[in-house]
Amino acid sequence: MDLFEFFGLFGGLALFLHGMQMMSSGLEAAAGNRMKTVLEQLTANRFMGILVGALITTAVQSSSATTVMVVGFVNAGIMNLNQAVWLIMGANVGKTTTGLLIALDVGALAPIVAFAGVFMMVFLKKPNLQHIGQLLAGLGILFIGMDMMSAAMEPLREVPAFVNLMATLSNPILGIAFGAVFTALIQSSAASVGILQTLAAAGVVQFSGAVYVLFGQNIGTCITAVMASFGTSRDAKRATCVHLLFNIIGTVIFTVAVMVFPLTSILASVVHEPMAQIAVMHVIFNLATTVLLIPFGNALAKLATRLLPDVDEPEKDGEQRMRLAYLTPVTAVGKDGGLGVSAIVVDQLRNELHRMLEMARQNVDASFKAVLNKDVTPLERVEQREQYIDFLNKEISRYISRLIAIETNERGSKVVSCLFAISGNIERIGDHADNLAGYTKMLVNENITFSPFAQEEVRQMRDISIRAVSALLSSSAGQESWLVQVAQLEQKIDDMTANFRREQLVRMRSGTCSDEACILYSELLTDFERIGDHVLNIAQELTKAKTGL
Repeated sequence: MDLFEFFGLFGGLALFLHGMQMMSSGLEAAAGNRMKTVLEQLTANRFMGILVGALITTAVQSSSATTVMVVGFVNAGIMNLNQAVWLIMGANVGKTTTGLLIALDVGALAPIVAFAGVFMMVFLKKPNLQHIGQLLAGLGILFIGMDMMSAAMEPLREVPAFVNLMATLSNPILGIAFGAVFTALIQSSAASVGILQTLAAAGVVQFSGAVYVLFGQNIGTCITAVMASFGTSRDAKRATCVHLLFNIIGTVIFTVAVMVFPLTSILASVVHEPMAQIAVMHVIFNLATTVLLIPFGNALAKLATRLLPDVDEPEKDGEQRMRLAYLTPVTAVGKDGGLGVSAIVVDQLRNELHRMLEMARQNVDASFKAVLNKDVTPLERVEQREQYIDFLNKEISRYISRLIAIETNERGSKVVSCLFAISGNIERIGDHADNLAGYTKMLVNENITFSPFAQEEVRQMRDISIRAVSALLSSSAGQESWLVQVAQLEQKIDDMTANFRREQLVRMRSGTCSDEACILYSELLTDFERIGDHVLNIAQELTKAKTGL
C-alpha cells in the first residue's frame, strides 16, 4: 500500500464523515423546529417511538446524531426516560441501513445524487428545498467517500502484516475490543461498519472473525452519546446508559450464539457477497436485540435509574451556588450543529429565562416592600439575587452568541435572537429593582420620610409592577390576547407615572414634601416606569419567539 493509497483511505473517510454531517445539518435546517412536536406526539407509543427513531436515523445515516438528540431532549425535559428508550432502540435499527445501501452498491448512483443535491442548494431559491438539497448532497458525498475507501483498501490483502493482524480478530474478545475502540475513535458506527465491509470485500478479513468486530462496533458507537451526556441531568445520563445497555446486552447474546451455534456458516451459505453478509448480520443483530428487549423497555429504564441513582449535591457553606440549571454541555452539540438542537436549545433557554425572571420578580417585590417599610434587612438577599441575575444574563448571552454563529435553522435563529433580547431586558428589570433597594438605604441613612400620600402611591406601584412581571410567567405567555393584556398594564404604568408626577408637584407647592424626599421619589418613579417598559419589551419578544416571526 503506497502513500497515495493511504491518503485515499483517509480522504474517503473524511468525505464519508462530512457527508454524514451535511445530511444531519440539512435535516436539522429543514425540520429541526418541528422535531419537538413530532416526537412529543409519537413517542408515547413504544412501537411508534421505535419507528420514529429508525426513520430519523435512516434519514441522517447516524445513530449517534439521533441518540445525542434524545439525550438533549431528556435533559431539556421535552421527553421522559421511558420515551427515550424507544427512540434509542429505533436508532439502533435505523443505523443498519448504511451497511445495506453499501452492500447493494448504491454508491454507483452517488455522483448523480450529489450533483442533484448541489444543484438544489445553488440554484433553487426556497430555503426548504435548499436544505433538502443539502441532505441529498451529503448522501452522495457519503457514498463517494465510501468508494474511495474501498479502492484504497484493495491492496491491503497483499500486506502480510495487516492480514495477520486481521486474523487475530477471530478471537471474540479481541474482535469486540477492536471494533469498540475503532468506532469510538472515529465516532461513527456507519463509517466503521463500512470500512469493515470494504475489508471483507477485499478478502482481508473473514466473515467468521468480522462478526465480533461488528458486535464491538455497536458498543463503540455509544461514545458520542456518552460524551454528550457530560454535565447533563441525571435522566439524560440514564438515557445514555440505556443506549449502552442495549448494545452490551445484544453483544453478549450474539457472541454466545455465534460461538455455540453455526450462525455465520448458515448465513454465509445463504448470502455469498462478503459486504452483504456483514450488512445482513448487522440488521439481524439490531433487529433481534430490539425485538428481544421491547418487552423489557421500562425495565431497562429502571435498571439505568438503579445504576445512576439520584444524588443530592450539598451546597457549599449552606449557600446556593450560582449555576446554569438548564443550559448544560449537552447543547454543546450546537457548536458543530446537531440534529434537533433548535428544539433542545429553545426549551432550555426558556426554562433558564423563566428562572431568571422569577428572581427579578422577587427582587421587585422585596425592594418595594423595603422602601415602604424603611427596612434594610431584605436588601442583602436582594443583592445576592441581583448578582445571580447578572451571572445568568452573562452566561446566557455568552452561550447564545456562540449558538447564533452555527444555527442552521432560520426560524430557530430568530427565536434564539428573541430570547437573547429577553435576557437583557430581565437583567434591566433586576437593575431597577436594585435601584429601589438603594433608595431604602438613603431613606434610612438620611432619615427621609415619604408622606402618607406618597406611601400609598408606592403601594400602588408595587402592586401593578408585580402584576406586570408575574404576567410574563403566565402559561399563556406569547399569545396575541396575552400581549394585549400586558400592553394595557404597561400603559397603566405610564398613566400612573404621569399622574403621580402631577400629584408630586402639588405636594411640593403645598410644602408637604421635603426636597430630599421629592428628589428620591422622582427617581423611584423613573425606575417604576422603566420596569413597565422592559416588561412590554419582554412580552413582545416572547410573542415573536412563539410565532417565529
